[in-house]
Amino acid sequence: MRAGVVVAAQPGVEELAVRAEELGLDSFWVNDTPMVHGDPFVALSLCAKATSRIRLGIGVTSPALRSAPAAASGLASLNALAPGRIICGVGTGNTARRTLGMRPTTAARLEHFTVALQDLCAGRPTEYREGDRVHDIRFLHAGAHVNTADPIEFVVAALLGPKAAAVAGRRGTGLISFGLLDPAAWHALHDTRRHAAQGTPRDSDSHTGSRADSYVVTSLHLLDEDEDPHGDAARDATGHLVLSLLAFAADAAAETPAFAEQLGPEEREAVRRLLDRRGTTATAPDRHTKLYPNYLGRIAPQDRDLVLPSLMNTLALVGTHDDLLARITTLEQAGVDELLIQPVVDPPAEMAQLAKLLT
Repeated sequence: MRAGVVVAAQPGVEELAVRAEELGLDSFWVNDTPMVHGDPFVALSLCAKATSRIRLGIGVTSPALRSAPAAASGLASLNALAPGRIICGVGTGNTARRTLGMRPTTAARLEHFTVALQDLCAGRPTEYREGDRVHDIRFLHAGAHVNTADPIEFVVAALLGPKAAAVAGRRGTGLISFGLLDPAAWHALHDTRRHAAQGTPRDSDSHTGSRADSYVVTSLHLLDEDEDPHGDAARDATGHLVLSLLAFAADAAAETPAFAEQLGPEEREAVRRLLDRRGTTATAPDRHTKLYPNYLGRIAPQDRDLVLPSLMNTLALVGTHDDLLARITTLEQAGVDELLIQPVVDPPAEMAQLAKLLT
């Protein structure tokens, strides 16, 4: 299986990209969460100039964050700096919207956004709409300004729901998911994508140059001999994933009670403690300002108790060398092409660990 890394956009990120390339990793991604991290286009521009081989990804942007012309301009500009090495993840903006206190956008709007990006980044005109006004738009300058000749890889963010996977099927894109380590769930996503693709006409060039790979974002902790799989070191390496799920459960409980009902008693209690610890409630209008600071950053030691073993086992890869390879093999058999880790404790060391395991 291929291996890559996802990090927060911030100054100095290009140094990590260079190290990832030296280690033989396949891709280097930055998050697009405007109110939490830096700008991904700025970060990847630095990475593009500092590297020569590794693929560079945005994971993920959304029509609820950026207009299609603005996003396409950024992508095609990156493609001019790193021809053929750019990956763009697109999604409904679940986290990035929630950090603004807003809901994600719809699958229909996501699909229209994806179509527009595919068209524009391939040098084709596309439909652009604002209210009742609709026009065809295209890049008016190419060449030295942007690169629409080399293909950009698009992937659609999907969790367990079928709608995003169906968008990927209709648009001929790949898939990316966060903390989804259940092979059965991946089989279901791939089945949905294949079914949607079968009903899509292929008589146009809209998918020319497109890949359809699958990526899973997680964290990885290789246990030392006799190390506790749920000890402090393992919790520090995986806690950012667990707290991200707890924050989502706390934030979305009022509007999506079905999700909260899927949690066990211990997990619901962890959500309650998180809300209390952050000084907010599940219905407070400003809860997003309390739940998302340091989102996907290294957790504080006092929050280790919230990193429940059940959620660690679900969202992250913790185990011995043989344990990890066995779990990764099952994911590969389920159609996952690349494993992406989010390192937060010691990124260079964690990237080296991943490279040693998979490359």
